[in-house]
Amino acid sequence: MSQAASNYPELLAEEDEGVGFAGRWKAMIGFLVLMGALGYFAFMAFQSATVYYYTVSEMNDQGTTPQGRVVRVSGKLVPSSFFREDGSTVAQFALTDGSQTLGAAHNGVLPDLFFNDHSEIILEGTHTPGGVFQSQNVIVKCPSKYIAEDEESG
Repeated sequence: MSQAASNYPELLAEEDEGVGFAGRWKAMIGFLVLMGALGYFAFMAFQSATVYYYTVSEMNDQGTTPQGRVVRVSGKLVPSSFFREDGSTVAQFALTDGSQTLGAAHNGVLPDLFFNDHSEIILEGTHTPGGVFQSQNVIVKCPSKYIAEDEESG
């Protein structure tokens, strides 16, 4: 075999190795850019979906929520505090955690269990500078155990 023929596979191997190395770097950089973009979008989606959860006392201590931020506050309805004008969809009421109360307002329909003495109410919205929590969404957590009044007294 001639010298030129025997060197030919080595030349091809060197040439392929150089192209392969550059191609691998391009692929790796492309992969890193893609993973970075996906990570960024996942982080942004998670950040916008994060809703902070406070008790009534913590919400009162926090004061107003920053503009554009939605928070959740949890408490029980103060029964005598509920008020809604005839023909209006705006309900005004107060929540308590046992030690403090928080005035709240909700425009819309309220769930049936909202008025149950044992239900925990979670409001999603913003705490305004006027000290009233403006609710956008009402979630009622059902009590884990219902106790009938007849069973308590008997």
